[in-house]
Amino acid sequence: MGGMAHGAAALIFFLAAACAMLVGTSLSSYQRLSFEQPAGELQFARVGSQEFNATLTYPNGEHANFALHGDEWQVDARVLKWHAFANLLGFDAAYRLERISGRYTRLEDERTLPRTVYDLNTPGRIDPWDLLHRYRSWVPWVDALYGSATFLPMADGALYEIKVSQSGLLARPLNQAAREAVGSWH
Repeated sequence: MGGMAHGAAALIFFLAAACAMLVGTSLSSYQRLSFEQPAGELQFARVGSQEFNATLTYPNGEHANFALHGDEWQVDARVLKWHAFANLLGFDAAYRLERISGRYTRLEDERTLPRTVYDLNTPGRIDPWDLLHRYRSWVPWVDALYGSATFLPMADGALYEIKVSQSGLLARPLNQAAREAVGSWH
């Protein structure tokens, strides 16, 4: 009888530990699915009417400067998204920033005023995104290969953060000038 009681208690503790492990794994998946990795910060200085100097600071500390025309800025990226199982194993969405451009709020301005667009990608010898796109059937744990973009208004002194989530690019204002620009954006 005593051996059965000890065996039953051990089984109960084992099942409780297994449940705790499953709940812990489940909770870690929430963190994985909401993970955002920094892609850069973007700061603006007005130089004229609908003209801005933009400084993009990458997470590694490198800077790039651009002269942008328009009312808004846009950053485009290529995104590689993994299936949920690979994501649970720690594979986060991979990205490569492609371009930065100025945009106009009014479509008529977009059609008639000067456009500015810059390449953010220096071509390499091997492009993993291109390879995965071409040989996708050989890599079943890839969920999606797609483009993503984010845009917000430009303003003098505005500072924005650009991040990559499991679903694509997003941007948030980091200072008061950026918050005011987003708040009055139409």
